[in-house]
Amino acid sequence: MSNGITISQAAAFAGVTVKTVRHYHKLGLVAEPARDTSGYRRYGSADLLRLVQVRTLAGASVPLAEIGALLDADDADFARALVDVEQRLTAQIEELISRRDTLHRLTDSDRALLPDRALTLLNRMADQGFRAEDVSASREGLILAKALVPERFNEHLDNIEHAIQDPEFVELSRRAAATVTWAPDDPRIPGLAAEMANHYLANLDHLKIVTGLQARQEAGTRYRVIRDFGSEQGTASDHLATLIESQLRAAGVEIPRPDSN
Repeated sequence: MSNGITISQAAAFAGVTVKTVRHYHKLGLVAEPARDTSGYRRYGSADLLRLVQVRTLAGASVPLAEIGALLDADDADFARALVDVEQRLTAQIEELISRRDTLHRLTDSDRALLPDRALTLLNRMADQGFRAEDVSASREGLILAKALVPERFNEHLDNIEHAIQDPEFVELSRRAAATVTWAPDDPRIPGLAAEMANHYLANLDHLKIVTGLQARQEAGTRYRVIRDFGSEQGTASDHLATLIESQLRAAGVEIPRPDSN
């Protein structure tokens, strides 16, 4: 009777496939046992132990290329190597948790793209009488601002949170939002522009909403992308924004131009 077990038995006992055992042989991780008189390879207890060790380390995400040296190391080196493996696994776990959390947030697209405090501001807009279309446009504008000027975004939220406590600012903002339905030459635009410019000049902390989103690089281009969102060139909203900027610049307020850096 032959000593040892067959490759299929060894694979089953170790919890892997025969193909995996042969792959370990090919990599030199587990030595191929000698064949018996019947031509079959027989795996002894030492072979099975080595196979289980390799499978265990591989299952712990240790790269196969590192397992051989790890098993042949002395106890001290083995312990140090396991600490390194543990650190890598911890980093992988943290990354997977982060990805899982992102997937959860994607079930609510707003939460995936904006912080909770920005969502609170948007909800407050709805409570203050802004139309659903206005809230949606503001949401997309905030997403752009966060992407283009991330280093100033929290400060931008601070400025908005402060300004919306002022009823006059809220009323002017509602009227400005309504211009998306106006004709480009609506006679009300110049008067509204003057009111808004005067409000900003009289309330410099509110003016920061306009001037605060200035990036360190390509300031004009980034500002213009955010400013022009939702107000195509030639529309009433674009006309209003242009008039406000013109009056603020005339008062000495620095506002980026498209060609500024």
